[in-house]
Amino acid sequence: MADPSISPPLTRSSVEAAHRLIKPFIHETPVLTNSTLNKLASTPRTAEELAGTEWEGRDPAKPVIRFWFKCENFQRGGAFKVRGAFHAVERLKREPGWEEAGGREKGVVTHSSGNHAAALSLAALTSSIPAHIIMPSNSSPIKIAAVRDTYLANLTFSGPTTPEREAAAARVVAETGARLVPPYDHPDIILGQGTAALELQEQFARLNQGNDKKKLNAVITPLGGGGLISGTALACSPSSPEDEPIHVFGAEPTLDGADDARRGLAQGERIDWIGPTRTIADGLRIPVGKVPWTIIHDRKLVRAVYGVSETEIKRALRLVWERMKVVVEPSAVVPLAAALYNEEFRALIEKEGGEEGWDLGVIFSGGNVSLDALEALFKEE
Repeated sequence: MADPSISPPLTRSSVEAAHRLIKPFIHETPVLTNSTLNKLASTPRTAEELAGTEWEGRDPAKPVIRFWFKCENFQRGGAFKVRGAFHAVERLKREPGWEEAGGREKGVVTHSSGNHAAALSLAALTSSIPAHIIMPSNSSPIKIAAVRDTYLANLTFSGPTTPEREAAAARVVAETGARLVPPYDHPDIILGQGTAALELQEQFARLNQGNDKKKLNAVITPLGGGGLISGTALACSPSSPEDEPIHVFGAEPTLDGADDARRGLAQGERIDWIGPTRTIADGLRIPVGKVPWTIIHDRKLVRAVYGVSETEIKRALRLVWERMKVVVEPSAVVPLAAALYNEEFRALIEKEGGEEGWDLGVIFSGGNVSLDALEALFKEE
């Protein structure tokens, strides 16, 4: 991995430069709307729906929400992760002395539960560079198959926790001399991931051409290690002091303490470890990284992070499949679940959006889920 000290600054202009660099390797994924989901989100929840929740007895929020879904499930590799992986690899190839030192033969290494593993494998394969991938033993079978069989990476399994994954990666680095490309905790990764939100803004403007008053009010993303949300926050930073800000929010599952960023913001300190979690949002089973935390917390470029339950994730997942006819993985719908079911977030939109409401960008982070997993997921209900 390129030395972080020589990475571009963490700014919107650097996200724009990253987009120019990786554009030949990625898809400009579509932005979709859905009137049924807009109507559901803009309908107050009933007292019965709020019974048993932390909002029981409160007046339901009455927001007006128009969704704009950035569908990274249609991205190469099935997820946004290729943006950061291709940016990291392309910058590594341009690092002075890397090729002369045998970097192309030694390759790259990472640890990931799936989407970044597949993304780096694809980026390395495209440049004819070996990829050494460490995956937790509980990773999704479809993601394991993509890494090993489709992208031909050298695969090693590890325990499920972040320290176990990092230790396995360190051993492979020592054995091979390969360069570490972390899944989220590096400026090059963050800048690459931010290109999704950059495209979303451009596509929103094109879709609303002729309506100068129409603007994207906010973007909400899933939050695991924090690469996507921190890159999104940079991409949504105003280009000039005259520009109105695009607010950035995150969403996490609350099961087994997976909402570490939300809790960390509440206590003012990053939580660097979470135990094994059973959340179905398997891509979000990791703590937020150090570099993303500087953007999320220290620079205050993310307004808030909201938590959702497993039941709410499943409900949102079913709505996307049935109403939009789009296949996404559970992690991808966590932001939608927050907009539909988290009364704190909904009340904020009602307060700040008023009768006009908000145009809310939602990044569907990926669609790597097997039919067997989908069947098992809803067979439990």
